[in-house]
Amino acid sequence: MRYDLDDLRLFVFVVDQGSITAGSAQMHLSLPSASARVRALEAQAGVPLLIRERRGVRPTPAGTTLARHAREVLAQTARLDSAVASYTAARSRPLVLVSGGSAMHRVVPAALASFLREYPEHDVTVSEQRTPRSLQLLAEGKADLGIVLDDEETMASALRTEPLADDSLVVIGQSGGVLSGRQTMSYAEVAEHPMIGLDLGSTLRTWMDRRLGPHAPAPRYRTLVPTVHTLITLAEAGVGLAIAPLRSVDRAPTLDICRLTDPWSTRSHLICYAPSGPTPAITALAHHIHQAATT
Repeated sequence: MRYDLDDLRLFVFVVDQGSITAGSAQMHLSLPSASARVRALEAQAGVPLLIRERRGVRPTPAGTTLARHAREVLAQTARLDSAVASYTAARSRPLVLVSGGSAMHRVVPAALASFLREYPEHDVTVSEQRTPRSLQLLAEGKADLGIVLDDEETMASALRTEPLADDSLVVIGQSGGVLSGRQTMSYAEVAEHPMIGLDLGSTLRTWMDRRLGPHAPAPRYRTLVPTVHTLITLAEAGVGLAIAPLRSVDRAPTLDICRLTDPWSTRSHLICYAPSGPTPAITALAHHIHQAATT
């Protein structure tokens, strides 16, 4: 025996609400139409499913059994629809998100994980870019959303921005090492010790080198690595000191964290929009980025 899914959905609403009138409203049906569908369902089942009373309805034992199985069928159908939807082609072009390397460590992965689960009909293309390049791509309409820094390029841009999170830099090292007992340290002091650095092409390394200038102390890098995660792992292992975004660092007993006194180390992230304005999908992605940045 095959039951129509809409009839099952209506029946579950009626049982849950204790009223055919309330169930019909949930399904956006007229009361006569809903009543006829319930009677047809009872005829198909071959047994009474509802006990009709002056103040509403309640299920018979057969109706209780049908409602329970109907809920299972509807839940399985919803899971099936979601699973199949994840393999279907996107109904529109992928959203384009640009971001610096700092946000790529935690904020972007967390935001994408929640957004892509909630919106299987949308895809997202992500690329790591320095703030000036991100602003250019946004201004040209080649990107929809960006996570940028509040530096001079951003302030000179006419693009819409909104605050996201603090992204100040700190120096980190193995617990009990040269940072033990220190609360603050200048970059010049940090450079006196062996360091771990990011690759020359990374957005964070490029940003720092531009602000340090040609006369800054030349550090001795024991190794250069491609990601902030690897940087933190090696610093925690005692390979050397490293400079990393504070938000990227877990406070753990195996790691000492010291604030930098250099003015350039204090910085913030902003969300930046393309001039065409946000679509509902872009607004939703920005919301997930905000959520990821505050957890």
